Amino acid sequence: MLRELLTLLLVGLMMPLSWACPTPTSSTTDLSSTPPTTLGTTDRLVFCHFIMGITSNRQSATDYDDDMKRAKDAGIDAFALNIGTDPFTDTQLGFAYESAANNGMQVFLSFDFNWWNIGQGSAVGAKVQQYADHSAQLKVDGKVFVSSFVGDGVDVNAIKSAAGQDIFFAPNFHPGQGNFDEIQGALNWMGWPSNGNNKAPTPGQNVSVAEGDEAYSTALQGKPYIAPVSPWFSTHYGSEVSYSKNWVFPSDLLWYDRWQEILALGSRFVEIITWNDYGESHYVGPLSSPHTDDGASKWAMDMPHNGWLDMAKPFIAAYKAGVTDALPFIDEEKLVYWYRPTKKDVNCDGTDTTTQGNANNATGDFFAGRPNGYESMADEVFVVSLLKSPALVTVQSGDQSATFDAPAGISAHQAPMGVGKQQFAVSRNGQNILSGTSLKDIVDTCICGIYNFNAYVGTLPAPTTIDRLQPAGLALLSQGLKVSCPTNTLGVSGTSSPTLVARV
Repeated sequence: MLRELLTLLLVGLMMPLSWACPTPTSSTTDLSSTPPTTLGTTDRLVFCHFIMGITSNRQSATDYDDDMKRAKDAGIDAFALNIGTDPFTDTQLGFAYESAANNGMQVFLSFDFNWWNIGQGSAVGAKVQQYADHSAQLKVDGKVFVSSFVGDGVDVNAIKSAAGQDIFFAPNFHPGQGNFDEIQGALNWMGWPSNGNNKAPTPGQNVSVAEGDEAYSTALQGKPYIAPVSPWFSTHYGSEVSYSKNWVFPSDLLWYDRWQEILALGSRFVEIITWNDYGESHYVGPLSSPHTDDGASKWAMDMPHNGWLDMAKPFIAAYKAGVTDALPFIDEEKLVYWYRPTKKDVNCDGTDTTTQGNANNATGDFFAGRPNGYESMADEVFVVSLLKSPALVTVQSGDQSATFDAPAGISAHQAPMGVGKQQFAVSRNGQNILSGTSLKDIVDTCICGIYNFNAYVGTLPAPTTIDRLQPAGLALLSQGLKVSCPTNTLGVSGTSSPTLVARV
């Protein structure tokens, strides 16, 4: 489902390499020898936003099982099922609730007020009542949990009356807009630094995610807060939508930095944004999760994000244990890396399908198909190491190289981006314990002819299978493209950097 964020948010082995970067940020304390079982427990819960509007092709509850199992294994407690008013909504909700019950997961409704309207309070409440007694329905403090995407001004009393029972209503109201006296908690959607008006920060206009935390905490006055955590934001719709939706928020090391903030913040709830919003590039679930194509395949194909979920797992465990360090929860040493497939100055104006452009907030100039905020992204390769003891991390990005002394725990590193193959290794006592070459090269051409500011995410050890979009998720790939676009090229010899030819 296409969703417009509303405005007014406050919110191979390799030889050791010689070039050294600054000391990385790290998450380490003397908890390294503390068994996780001796740490605290809390009533904290982790949610993950799940877009139902692209699941019309699912045929049974079993089509949700893999999502449920993956999320549960990562420590996610419940999916926030984002629903609009599609005719298939009830069928798919039935499947999702059944699968959740079968897999020990919980779910709850999150009403998308881009499709519902604030005058439908009674209809919202009736939908809550319809699913309230399902065994997989999340209940908090004995109340049916309900949330939303936006919705300021909806008649909360009408929702509660039509629901016919106590609900824990934690919508995405905004400080200064929604009535916080009427709700039990609130979700802050804005998980990315912004200019305060739903675009990337500009000079003198930079609202951090932490500032959003503060604004919500003030408005909630002690009521539970659902803090957002998101890895990325890049969207590049052209003629597929009737409004301009072509922008990025500075993401880079956001996933790592925000989890550190979450551990320090200690809010009662956290919501990962998102599991499967391929259109906005902040998915942490698999590309293979069954879904239909809303045009996002152009920048989601060959761009798996599963490594981000791997990285989050020890952070989630630490958060739920009430501690501020994730080191004791590292079960397997791992390297997670990500990068964009091209540098930001690659010119795709001749082939990009997004022609309406975006105004530069600072100058008023327009730049063809480049997304608004593109200049806020760094031309770097980002690496997070999850280590039980110190090691040396090496990165070879094309002709650029870097080495890092990585401490025990979870630490972040960034290396200069180079065109070509991307190689990574972790060594200890002169021996590689992890090494490999990414399936995705960085190139100096426009893949599929478009500006793609999505991230490719890989891991060491590498996954045993390649995560790919399925046919339904590729249905609109060629629509509107000006060049040919080979399909699912990861791991296919000779296609990591396809030659683009004019489509006839």
